[in-house]
Amino acid sequence: MEDQRIFSSVESAADRERHVAMIAREFRDGFEAVDRIDRPAVTIFGSARVAQDDPAALRANAVAARFAAHGWAVVTGGGPGVMEAANRGAREAGGLSVGFNIELPNEQRSNPYLDISLTFRHFYARKTMFVKAAEGFVVFPGGFGTSDELFESLTLIQTGKVLHFPVVLFDSDYWDELLQWIRGEMLAARMISPEDLDLLYVTDDVDEAVAQVIDCYERRCAELPVSPAKADAQ
Repeated sequence: MEDQRIFSSVESAADRERHVAMIAREFRDGFEAVDRIDRPAVTIFGSARVAQDDPAALRANAVAARFAAHGWAVVTGGGPGVMEAANRGAREAGGLSVGFNIELPNEQRSNPYLDISLTFRHFYARKTMFVKAAEGFVVFPGGFGTSDELFESLTLIQTGKVLHFPVVLFDSDYWDELLQWIRGEMLAARMISPEDLDLLYVTDDVDEAVAQVIDCYERRCAELPVSPAKADAQ
């Protein structure tokens, strides 16, 4: 795997040049794929390991279908489990379904419900596209990868790298102990601020999850300055 080779402490100058070119090409391909998304989009995260009849998959399917009904695209990691359920929900509801997959040792397959599909070799290029393509995240139960994507999004928001970016945690029971730990340890030790907790919205309701992202997007659009040409037309 390319990431393994990059992280190796033994690398020749030629290898470094090849890796730089490969990373640049991967970012370019990613940006071009994002440019093909012709509508607002949400990124949905969750476990690759659940079956399609698992409650997390069923709810991801419903959330994605609801976004598609509102004219939004749905972006996932392109693999099985929650990702497949969300892509299928978007596709079957007539929406645009996008998958940004990753090469892994266990050869994670792309699911068959993708209108736009790109497979990455490098996690950091892939994660950049998850944020660049979307107006917000909806995060379903998942493991280390899902947690990594969740905390990376929170770090980007907290540090001002991205703005107006809602993060919705779906399934309050699943996320409850994590949130208790954040409050009881991080917040109690003043390692985060009280307002940092406001970066997360927790729900068990499909309509609420969708509304949190769409409402934030519509508020941001309303706050954008009107161009002179548009003002004249009005």
